Amino acid sequence: MRTRQLWFAIIVSVVAIAAGSLLAWGAPPISDPALHAVIVLSLLAMIAEMLAFLLPHGAKGSIAFIPYLASALIAPHWASVAAIVTVASVIQISHKTRLEALIFNIAQQALTLTIAILVYQQLGGISFLALPHQDFGWVTRHMGLPAISAYAVSFAVNTIVVSMFIAVGDGESTLSVWRDVKLSTIGVDLLASPIVFAFAWLYSVYDAIAAAVIWVPMVGLRQVHRTNLELERTNQELLELMVKSIEARDPYTSGHSRRVQHYSTIIARSLGMRERDVALVGRAALLHDVGKIHEKYGQILSKADRLSADEWRIMQEHPVDGAELVATMSRLRDLVSAIRHHHENWDGTGYPDGLAGESIPMAARVIRFADTIDAMTTQRPYRAALSYDQVRQEIVRCRGTQFDPDIADRLLASAAWKTLFAPPSLPGRSQPGLSLVKGARAGVS
Repeated sequence: MRTRQLWFAIIVSVVAIAAGSLLAWGAPPISDPALHAVIVLSLLAMIAEMLAFLLPHGAKGSIAFIPYLASALIAPHWASVAAIVTVASVIQISHKTRLEALIFNIAQQALTLTIAILVYQQLGGISFLALPHQDFGWVTRHMGLPAISAYAVSFAVNTIVVSMFIAVGDGESTLSVWRDVKLSTIGVDLLASPIVFAFAWLYSVYDAIAAAVIWVPMVGLRQVHRTNLELERTNQELLELMVKSIEARDPYTSGHSRRVQHYSTIIARSLGMRERDVALVGRAALLHDVGKIHEKYGQILSKADRLSADEWRIMQEHPVDGAELVATMSRLRDLVSAIRHHHENWDGTGYPDGLAGESIPMAARVIRFADTIDAMTTQRPYRAALSYDQVRQEIVRCRGTQFDPDIADRLLASAAWKTLFAPPSLPGRSQPGLSLVKGARAGVS
């Protein structure tokens, strides 16, 4: 994986050098005010880089992209790219980033800013320091379109290239990586374009002192966002720790909850569910067996043979125990119904409440599929794992009895069906450091 990432980093470096050469070709010398702005903005960016915080897939977030992209409007010159390369090099070397990530971090930042400047220039954008009028309305009318276009293109290039690099290392799809990394910072991304524009205008009108004064509360707000994300990540890690402690009791279901989460997410997306609902299904799937943490399940879970009738009756209590446990946590109460009813059958023969048909929550119906598929494809002491064809036959046989027939038909007919049988590349593995101009950068190794 690291070798492939290294080659990908080299390719990005070559493209960045080519784009930088195009930008530098025939460029006039940079003016003293523009050079001063580049230096100041680089210092602000370095402060932001040092305050970066973790995101999914080992990524990190910072607001360094604001001064970086502001330099494209204030000093659209190759000197701005040279400055970002310098800052990126200092940060990556100080963090002792691995070679492939170090090369990629520097190259993709240079490429992103170079493309932003080229787009800005091609659409008629000029340095904010050289504008004939400094009125904000005038600047917005004349420079707004080039600036927004430069931001949009640079954002697209940045997120796609970075997601591709992480995907190469994780063995996942670029889309899934992009979704995991960007959803947690999408609010900042939406606000970033006008913030970058306003920041560049304020600097051009009121100089470095005003920019520094504005920078302090911006960093403060970002740190609040950092605290919230870190708290959310800590909560997720605690949930996973609890799940692992449950699965440690049963060597034959180790990793079961993570696999069910993985399958449930695939199934939910194949059904066209909203991303917010997909995330809810995924969280509920991770915790669907959390009720088994009760001591009464300990000996039963460690049993290698089939369960007796009395043991089976006890095991049927775990959805209720899990739902009651999750209901004690205010941030997880929207998962209660999915956890309680993930063993209900479409025909009403399931447990604990004998719900049938549409009365079973959609999230629970999805988890029912994922849970059963994992059970059928897992090797047990008393039976072998079922093959792809055998699992399909079981789904068809049990549609309308155990499973929602509509979900069964749509799932079996979808392209996602075969992906359920590929070895899951589960999220959560750390990656070497990536440094992004916009939004997020993968974490330091």
